[in-house]
This record gives sequence, C-alpha cells and structure tokens, in this order.
Amino acid sequence: MEAERLDPDAARRRLGFLALEETLALAQRGVLMPDPRSVLVSPGADLGEDVILWPNTILEVRGAGRIVVGAGTVLFPGSRILVSDGEVRIGTGAEIGEEGGFTIKAEAGATVEIGREARLLGGGSLASTNHIGDGAQILGPIRCQNCRLGSGGSHRHPEPDERGAVLKGAGVARNLELPQGHVIQAFGLFSDGVVRRQSYFHPKPGR
Repeated sequence: MEAERLDPDAARRRLGFLALEETLALAQRGVLMPDPRSVLVSPGADLGEDVILWPNTILEVRGAGRIVVGAGTVLFPGSRILVSDGEVRIGTGAEIGEEGGFTIKAEAGATVEIGREARLLGGGSLASTNHIGDGAQILGPIRCQNCRLGSGGSHRHPEPDERGAVLKGAGVARNLELPQGHVIQAFGLFSDGVVRRQSYFHPKPGR
C-alpha cells in the first residue's frame, strides 16, 4: 500500500487509465496534448492523427466499450467521454467542448455517432444512442437523449440551409429527429420548440 502511494501512476492504473509514460507515448501516434499530465485516456481509446486533447479531458472505457476519435478532432478542456459496454465514434475534424466542456456517455448497447466537422459546445451532453450527423451542431447546455441530427455542411458552409442540423439554447432534447438545414432554438423542452430553416437566423442580404 505504501509503494502504491509513492507510485504517481498507481491511481491511473487502478482506475483503468494509461500511465503517464503511456499517455506521453500517444504523441508518437500524432496526438497533440499541451498538458498530458491533466489528460486521462483508457487503453481502449483509438485516437487518430492530429487529435488535440486540451487539459482536463477524459476518455474512459469500461468493459467491452470502444471509443474511436477521427483525425483532427479537438476535445476542449472539460470534455469527457465515458463508454461502458457501448460505443462512441467521432468523425474527422469535430470540435467538442468549447465554452464549458461536453459529456458523452454510451452505456451497454448504446452507440453515439458524431460526424465529421460536427460541433458540440457549451456544457451539453449526449446520453443513450444518438446520431449527430456531419456538420451538425449542439450549442449550449442541452441534454440530448436518443436524438438524430441530419448531416450537411459545417458551420462554415456558405449556405445555411445546406449545413448540418442545429440545436441551440438550453434544456432537454429527447427522441428528436431534425433534418439538414434546420434548427430548433429552445429553453426548456426542445420537443416544444419551433423548427425553422437556418436561413431564418442567418439571412443573406437581398433575400
């Protein structure tokens, strides 16, 4: 027990995370970590090249769970992915956790799919099975359960109605399906929110 207290990696190993030296070795596979001592990664996490793990990010795999993070995805401070006999798959170039972190949980039998260039920010969460399509966005402290957001261009795409679907505001989104180019802004239950075209919020001059 005394030896365990003196071992700086003892708590990491006991909780199922890589030791610090093993975490540092992720850099050899192209993972970028400005502060690796603050990052916790389970052995079952598969990270692509140029993934960025900012301080205080956690990727935790339990049981037969699996986490796959595509190349160039950014996990901002306070982001946490917890998989317990479920699966989380994140496409390339996604942005997760800016402006307050983000929590993603997939328990037994659940699959969370997050498409390429999706953007999840503002302290929200995904639980149960969710499909967040390419370019889709969740903006704000929104708890999403069993939602499906349609694929489209990223938030940089010049045509708003061709972008991935968007939820923005605060509250609970449960069992929702939202197509490409549409948005729900709500503060409370998103099932009560109005579905609009994204061009409603981003009109172009002369239209």
